[in-house]
Amino acid sequence: MSARSDQAKVAMSCRGLHKHLGEGEARVHVLKGVDLELNRGEISAVVGPSGCGKSTLLYLLGLLDRQDEGEILVGGEAVPLDRDGAHTRLRCEHIGFVFQFHFLLPEFSALENVILPMRKLGKLSEDEMGERAKELLEQVGLGDKTHRRPSQLSGGEQQRVAIARSLANRPSVLLADEPTGNLDLKNSMMVFDLLTRLAKEYQQAVLIVTHNPELAGRCDRILRMEDGLFVQ
Repeated sequence: MSARSDQAKVAMSCRGLHKHLGEGEARVHVLKGVDLELNRGEISAVVGPSGCGKSTLLYLLGLLDRQDEGEILVGGEAVPLDRDGAHTRLRCEHIGFVFQFHFLLPEFSALENVILPMRKLGKLSEDEMGERAKELLEQVGLGDKTHRRPSQLSGGEQQRVAIARSLANRPSVLLADEPTGNLDLKNSMMVFDLLTRLAKEYQQAVLIVTHNPELAGRCDRILRMEDGLFVQ
């Protein structure tokens, strides 16, 4: 495979990421020079003890926080540290999020929750956004519940709406922080299978932070983190 095709396969990468949290004597070196490549169509799981830096890494890659040192590249484009507008644009266009708690807006229907990221990106008309949201809700098995509010849906159904929302802008990268941590075993398997199947279909890179060894074992690769670094 050529270097150019290898580059096209990489949806996101980071080099030498360092991050400190806290101030003064309480300052902690959470990430200590992390390198990572996320390839399209590949599901990666990050595992490790609490406090090792897993979620901190996820928030940096999601451009929700900023590293102290190092570089993040999205689709080969280096993310500038000092431009909020660039962070917002890259996050809207390239990154989808699924969290343990779905964070659906309770006053909006399932359809309206899925439309929100598209409205923020501003590339589609109202009709196009509505059609895409309906299509995504059909794909996650909720085509008959598009107008229900989160309070009218089960926990598993709410998480499926969150998955549909994460796919709204056709991101190249999906970041998931304990996406099944709030669900029972049956719904956990359903949500995981759905998330990974759709990611494969859309050729997205997926990074899942999880404490669930069964889910991690079903990913394409497992990355173990200890004390701010990946270990063999």
